[in-house]
Amino acid sequence: MNIDQARALERAHLLNLYSPIRMPMVMARGEGARLWDTEGREYLDFVSGGRAVTGLGHCHPKVVAAIREQAGRLLHVSNDFYTEPQLRLAERLSRMLGGRCFLCNSGAEANEAAIKLARKHAFKQTGPEKFEIVTALKSFHGRTLAALAATGQPKYHRGFQPLPAGFVHVPYNDVEALRGAVGSRTCAIMLEPILGESGVYPATPEYLAAARELCDVHGALLVLDEIQTGLGRTGKMFAYQHYDVQPDVVTLAKALGGGVPIGAMVAREPAGSAFEPGDHASTFGGSALPAAAALAALEVIEEEDLAGKAALIGERLAQGLEAIRAKSGLVAEVRARGLMIAVDLAEPRAAWVKEECAARGLLVNTVGDAMLRLLPPMVLTAEEADRGLKLLGEVLAAARR
Repeated sequence: MNIDQARALERAHLLNLYSPIRMPMVMARGEGARLWDTEGREYLDFVSGGRAVTGLGHCHPKVVAAIREQAGRLLHVSNDFYTEPQLRLAERLSRMLGGRCFLCNSGAEANEAAIKLARKHAFKQTGPEKFEIVTALKSFHGRTLAALAATGQPKYHRGFQPLPAGFVHVPYNDVEALRGAVGSRTCAIMLEPILGESGVYPATPEYLAAARELCDVHGALLVLDEIQTGLGRTGKMFAYQHYDVQPDVVTLAKALGGGVPIGAMVAREPAGSAFEPGDHASTFGGSALPAAAALAALEVIEEEDLAGKAALIGERLAQGLEAIRAKSGLVAEVRARGLMIAVDLAEPRAAWVKEECAARGLLVNTVGDAMLRLLPPMVLTAEEADRGLKLLGEVLAAARR
């Protein structure tokens, strides 16, 4: 299938949701940090399949083998039954995070579950008057209605009001604003340890420490959205481990399935006991196939020390980008934490840079008109990192000319 055929089928049969952002290529296969389209062109993937999903690279052999084996045995039964992959996955996540799990299909669903858990926990404590959830401006928590209401970006709200009530947005990393927003009606503070979709802005230690303190004082839950930051990408297994803070609830997705859709909410006690049978559920959540894929993905992340590799290769990329910044008048700032990297441009040339990079075989992401975002897979080699830096440097030099 070529790009013209793909666009014709899209126009005829898909809702018009993705066409403005789709790249003009039809992807056919992937391996590690590389992709190939149907025309045979090769790309170095610095977006992990788009927005940090294929953190283990494309088609990791151990994940593929686990999927094949499980697909030949059992694809799905609902949560009316037990399956070993689901229970083993829950066991592994619980040991990693010190809580109990709810398994679902996406990050938005994981955040929806966390929102419901926070409100049910507060309801059991004090009753229905304790329902507010404080989140950050510029945050992103998903596109379902409650997750959208939690998201602190009005541009995503337009056209979907009235959104569910009870969400308060405050500036990120503003301790005083956070203190002013949290009170007796607050059931949770919900934060990304690093703002991802807005352009890689890490929380300050003071900010997360204040969030933990405020939750303790007011009997609220600290919910950390690790959907993009979790499972090694920042150089540690979870981004909150860069801080001296323990969350009550952690949400996960993206890299968890090694490319297969799956999400999880993990809640420590006493929050984990707030839900009762019938309070929440998912038909497909924790189904055998994605659970087997996630188990394999977690094994790979730990066995291959992908968090450690993300820290090393991320530092290599950050240093290379700083060298480009020193020579280029187009790069204003570089922000990096492991393999979450943002490059602020001094001019609104991000779209041109993205297109020119793709033409030369490098896939990058943009945030607005003047920011690039790099989210390479954690299996990226030093040679691939250097190749990506070379291509990006050439494009930035061309953009400046």
